[in-house]
Amino acid sequence: MSLLTVIVPCYNEEESLPIFYEEIKKVAESFKKEKVEFEFLFINDGSMDKTLEILRGLSKKDKRVRYISFSRNFGKEAAMYAGLENAKGDYVTLMDADLQDPPALLKEMYDLITKEDYDCVGTRRVTRKGEPPIRSFFARCFYKLINKISKTEMVDGARDYRLMTRQMVNSILEMKEYNRYSKGLFSFVGYKTKWLEYENVERVAGETKWSFWKLLIYALDGIIAFSTMPLMLSVLIGILFCVISFIAIIVIIVKTIVWGDAVGGWPSMVCILFFLSGIQLFCMGVLGAYLSKTYLETKKRPIYIVKETEKSNKN
Repeated sequence: MSLLTVIVPCYNEEESLPIFYEEIKKVAESFKKEKVEFEFLFINDGSMDKTLEILRGLSKKDKRVRYISFSRNFGKEAAMYAGLENAKGDYVTLMDADLQDPPALLKEMYDLITKEDYDCVGTRRVTRKGEPPIRSFFARCFYKLINKISKTEMVDGARDYRLMTRQMVNSILEMKEYNRYSKGLFSFVGYKTKWLEYENVERVAGETKWSFWKLLIYALDGIIAFSTMPLMLSVLIGILFCVISFIAIIVIIVKTIVWGDAVGGWPSMVCILFFLSGIQLFCMGVLGAYLSKTYLETKKRPIYIVKETEKSNKN
């Protein structure tokens, strides 16, 4: 018998969890012919609603249900890492509780891994139906940018929803960095990957926890984690403006000697100073962003802290 672990990060998902549980149970039933057992590993990421109460109840009535409850909200990246670290399965999948990741695809994903020798089967959305147009626009821009400045390929529309072999999971767990960007880490480790495409599915219940601002910060984290191009860009900008300023000085000197023109125009000079100051602050900000990530890494703080599991609940 093989074991398949379903990892489900949860943050305020009291409305979605009962619906998700019923759906994933149906999928588990369809795997009986394949001689595959399931474990459902829910990660409660500091939820402030009744998510934890629901998980306690599910773990008591279904032995396949396990859960890990954090001491506070550590973010989805920490929840996914905790799930991967505690998964016992020969195969491991990551899935959202809102059913935007169709559980029905899991059977096809399993068949591709076991019958066609893939190490990972990922999913990607081919449409962004139901998503605000401005968010879709910036998402496409992000993927175009990151694929130009990073050596690690990022697939446009890729979801965290994927099925992986134990070998691939172990490789991901070897990277214990504090600042995690899992979409990049999944690509970085390599392995033979198959992509399944599907149309966007709206949440079954509740509201998204990802605001535009949070997505923007997450995108910047991805750029910093998988590219040093912003640092090189600030260097190139500095060189460019040094060259421009040197040429400008020569032009002013020649004009003064040949035509005797007085150097004037303090308003334009003020504008230039403000512009250059802005460029300097931008470059310092880029450097500061990389430095701050390095600072957080050197602290060696835990990625997450566990407050409760299904074992402590049984006691």
